[in-house]
Amino acid sequence: MPGGVPGGCGDDGCVTVSVVWAREPIPSGPSVFLAGPTPRSEAVASWRPQAIRALDAAWKAPQTLHVLAPENPGGLRELEYDDQIEWEWEGLERASAVLFWIPRDLRTLPGFTTNVEFGFVARSARTVLGCPPDCPNPERNRYLIRLARRLGTPVTETLAETAAAAVEIVAAIDIAR
Repeated sequence: MPGGVPGGCGDDGCVTVSVVWAREPIPSGPSVFLAGPTPRSEAVASWRPQAIRALDAAWKAPQTLHVLAPENPGGLRELEYDDQIEWEWEGLERASAVLFWIPRDLRTLPGFTTNVEFGFVARSARTVLGCPPDCPNPERNRYLIRLARRLGTPVTETLAETAAAAVEIVAAIDIAR
């Protein structure tokens, strides 16, 4: 998927979602940052390809939606830590919306950095929090869910709902401009 994923075509023309992988230049325009735990092993599947497909299905605007994915195209995180975190911080700050998907599994997808990132952007009004109730450790998401609700951040339970909420945020911010 490097370089982008074409969207669907219909009566209104073609819609495009472009994937921007970790450490690639972040373009201007409507964007969603995919925040959440990253696999540390090839044995663990990334949730981000499914999120990209869900965003592609939800995105109906004529502009290209840039999806900022903090992984390499192969799915694993880069070993160069400093470059990776600088890119992630820039993406979190510049994204039109920040989609958090936290399928918490303390063994394989603990999401400890994700907790910090959520606190970093939780008050921004650009954030949606998705926490599947059937993940291995849903009890470890309770604090984030409670904080999100206190701040008025949308809280969802499926990746499709989370993507749709992120697209609504982007539409309210970028399309209205």
